[in-house]
Amino acid sequence: MNTLIRLEITRTLRNKKFMFFSVIYPSVLFLVIAGPQDNGKVPGTDLSLGAFYMVAMASFGALTAVLMGNSEKIAKEREKGWVRQLRLTSLPGRGYVLAKIASAAVVTLPSIVIVFVVAGASKGVRLETWQWLALTGVIWAGSLCFAALGVALGYLVSGDAVRPVTMITYFGLSILGGLWLPTTAYPQWLQNISEWLPTHAYAGLGQAVELGGAPHLKDVAILLGYFLVFAGGAAWLYRKDTLKA
Repeated sequence: MNTLIRLEITRTLRNKKFMFFSVIYPSVLFLVIAGPQDNGKVPGTDLSLGAFYMVAMASFGALTAVLMGNSEKIAKEREKGWVRQLRLTSLPGRGYVLAKIASAAVVTLPSIVIVFVVAGASKGVRLETWQWLALTGVIWAGSLCFAALGVALGYLVSGDAVRPVTMITYFGLSILGGLWLPTTAYPQWLQNISEWLPTHAYAGLGQAVELGGAPHLKDVAILLGYFLVFAGGAAWLYRKDTLKA
C-alpha cells in the first residue's frame, strides 16, 4: 500500500497542467469575486468579506483539487486497464482509496497557502500566527472528505459520464454549502438544508478559527460522518468493480 501511495503522489506532482490549475485557480477566483467588493462585514457575522472569501476560496480550491482530480483520473484508469492490473495484487480496497486520498491531498497545501498570500496582499486580511497555522491545518484535513468522494464518483459512473456528474456535484455542493455566497443571504429553508452539507461544515471550520475560536463540534462531526460514508462507499465500489472483472 505504501508503494502505491508514493507512486500516486509522484504521478500527481508530475502532472504540471493539473498542478498549475489546481494551485492558481482558487487564488484567481478570490481576486475575481472578492477583489471588487468592499471589506465590510458578512451579514449576521463578525467576519469581514475578505476573511470570509479567503476561507471560502481556499476551501473551494482544495475541493477542486481533490474532487475533480480523483474522479476523472480514476475513471480514465478504469478504461485504460490500470485498475485491472492492481486487482492482480494483494492490495485491499481501503489501500487503493487511501492512496488516492493521499495523492490528492498533496495538491491542496500550495493552493491554500497561495490564497492566503493573495488575500493578505489584496484585501489586507490579518490574523495571528496560530490562526494561519490552524486555518491551513483544518482546510487541508477537511479536504480529505472530498477526496474520498472523488474516489467514489470515479467508480460510480463511467468514463463518459464522470465529468458532468462531478461538475454537478462540485458546483452544487459549493454553491449550496456557502463557498460562493454567504448562506445568510439564502432563504431560511435553504439555510436549513445547507447547514447539513459537508461543504457548509468545511467552510465553518475555517470561519471558526478566523473568529478566534476552535472549530465547532457539529461541523467536525458532520465532516467526519461524510468522510466515513464516502470512504466506505469508495472501498465498497472498488471491491464491487473487482468482482465484475
